Amino acid sequence: MLNAPPAAPRAVPGQENLLVDYLQRLERHRQDRRAVHIHLSGLLPVNRREHHLRVAASAFDGLVKMLHAQAFSLANSDLMVVYKAQAQDDIEAAIVKLRFLFSDDPLISEEGLGREFCTWYSLEQEYSELLSLAQRLLTEEQDRLRAQQQQQRGGLVGRHDRARGTPFTPELLARTEAALAQADLANLMRRQAVCAVVGQSPPQPVFNELFISIADLREVLAPSVNVASSPWLFQELTETLDRRVLSLLNKHDDRTLEGDISLNLNVSTILSPDFLVFDDNVKAGMRGTIVLELQKVDIFADLGAYLFARDFAHDRGYRICIDGLTYSMLRFVDRERLGADLIKLIWDPSLTEEKDNKSEALRRIGVTRIILCRCDTPAAVEYGQSVGITLFQGRFIENTLANDIRSRGLRGRMRTY
Repeated sequence: MLNAPPAAPRAVPGQENLLVDYLQRLERHRQDRRAVHIHLSGLLPVNRREHHLRVAASAFDGLVKMLHAQAFSLANSDLMVVYKAQAQDDIEAAIVKLRFLFSDDPLISEEGLGREFCTWYSLEQEYSELLSLAQRLLTEEQDRLRAQQQQQRGGLVGRHDRARGTPFTPELLARTEAALAQADLANLMRRQAVCAVVGQSPPQPVFNELFISIADLREVLAPSVNVASSPWLFQELTETLDRRVLSLLNKHDDRTLEGDISLNLNVSTILSPDFLVFDDNVKAGMRGTIVLELQKVDIFADLGAYLFARDFAHDRGYRICIDGLTYSMLRFVDRERLGADLIKLIWDPSLTEEKDNKSEALRRIGVTRIILCRCDTPAAVEYGQSVGITLFQGRFIENTLANDIRSRGLRGRMRTY
């Protein structure tokens, strides 16, 4: 991947052209045919990364293989799925999965307020409208490609600095990864405590989440580079960081890494040889104190790989936490069926609305299995305690913990006089 040349502009015929051709061939076979236009282009850029779009398209692979549907991944990131009416339930199930994957995006949360995630069509009744849309999308893509080719011929596309830094390229990634191999990441390692808070007692650390500060890493290794400008290269960088963090943790003489910890890893990292080396170096008694935090998109991108990684991790004594869930996602997540030990729920003031209903939903999941994270104000802890949550993480917890440590230190010094 690192040495792959930059991708050339995709020439028409592409997916738009194939869509128009497919619809034209269906003109005399419109009965019991339907279509759904999934507006992924309306998602925030952070949710339109290459691996997100691959996951979205793969949700329909089974139906395509069974010849019940045909899916088209358009250049603007949208998906168009044309399917047989008998597959309606399966299509809707796939849409539910996508709504879960992107449930924290405003496009989902604001649906019904003039923004729609999906547009549905019946080919029997709305064939002309759908064909016109497909032809318009084809024309727009042809125009875009022509404009891009003209820019290239005019030498307008090249290396340039943007306000946020030089674009991330495969060459820069290779150089950054080479620098990572020599860098002392211990100085860039950050930790944030997950604490038990009961009543008015001060926070009691349960474990520390360890992570590399990307901002600090950029300043040290590539201060002029915008590492977020290429999502797929950034994903490759995070996988490299996974390996370096595991290597760092193998150093038993590093006292900063002692104690109960959690690590943010990719599923692919847990299945890699690097994790096996890490596992071999972990003392058997320590595995039960290590939590592996996984992102929801990573889990559902390849559920089979996740289940295999989960079973391996549990067999070795590690615990699994599903990270970064909002309340709206919880109805799609069955913690017990996924075999996760913990979930991280992102604090949001809206949790206090319809509190009784939401509290009951949290109790069904198991409040003792929930970590309320991003607790930056006392209100977050007050809410969590009111519904029975005891594990918290965030800036307010960190500040309270630091103040408690300072006050105890001061009292200790006073007793020595």
